[in-house]
Amino acid sequence: MLGLIKNQTYSIGVDVRHDSIKLAQLGSNGHGITVLAGNRKQRPDDIEPGSSDWQRWAIENIHLLTAYGDFRGKEVIAAVPETDVFIDHIKMPKTKDSKPHDAIFAKIKQKLPFEPLEENTLMKYIETEQDNVLVMASDRNIIDRHLAIYEKASLSLKSICVWPIALTNCYVKFFGRRKSDLEAIVMLICIEENCTNVVICRHSNLLFAHSIAMSFNQLVDEQTVSRLVMEITGCKRQFNMMYRNAPIERVIFLSGQSVDKSTCATIAKQLEMPAQIGDCLAAVEIAKSCRLSRDIEHDKECMDEKFERRDCPVNWTITFGLSLS
Repeated sequence: MLGLIKNQTYSIGVDVRHDSIKLAQLGSNGHGITVLAGNRKQRPDDIEPGSSDWQRWAIENIHLLTAYGDFRGKEVIAAVPETDVFIDHIKMPKTKDSKPHDAIFAKIKQKLPFEPLEENTLMKYIETEQDNVLVMASDRNIIDRHLAIYEKASLSLKSICVWPIALTNCYVKFFGRRKSDLEAIVMLICIEENCTNVVICRHSNLLFAHSIAMSFNQLVDEQTVSRLVMEITGCKRQFNMMYRNAPIERVIFLSGQSVDKSTCATIAKQLEMPAQIGDCLAAVEIAKSCRLSRDIEHDKECMDEKFERRDCPVNWTITFGLSLS
């Protein structure tokens, strides 16, 4: 049996956001998950997010990060920022044919935050439970802009993933490994540097997703924390309306060490739900050669800076989930 266990190297997860770039590559030896390589770069204040200067900055720094980060291969799985992904939840339309794509697009097109033309829209939908559908869509021009970044950075794009799937991947791989977890419905809360992402899933089955425009930097007092709780409660209420007799068992905070535990405890108390901290960094081994850094400023620092697992202020959850896709 031991001879059948083979080492596996996952694709490079690339999380290109408006404010930063994060790359991570995980591997498995059949006994656990290891971080093989990873790096991060923060966007300079004088570069406008989404601009041509931002695109050139992203290309240049992805070159730098992959060159000095001990990444293996050029195959990547990437994501677009939350602000560029439209998410909606609808009932499956009744259609006479076996291709509901057109019917689903017809139901969401008036809600799209960009030009609602089918040829201008890239849409993916997931049939969930109780005849519900989770729909994700993005402007084709935005996707093309991201595709150009990876092409000019000389990377091989395996696929474009979305943040709800990345969060679900992390939960399944790291925190949903018990037999009882296969049927348990959980709420995943990931408080990021520019938003808070909420996912509700039954193990690997994604049921609900919503991104809230509140970051951990805004959670400075009880009032702002209560505002976030109100938003999360709205997600819970919407889920309960969509899925009858499907109680959420617990909350899992996937923000790692970037959010204070007391803040998570306060949110869980106000939600009146059992909760746990899901720190992805605590669930993996760090390869001795790994240069998973908090940030880099130039080539030499990228070579010299080593990753500190303790007190790491960076949330790597989505980036890890992309690599695991």
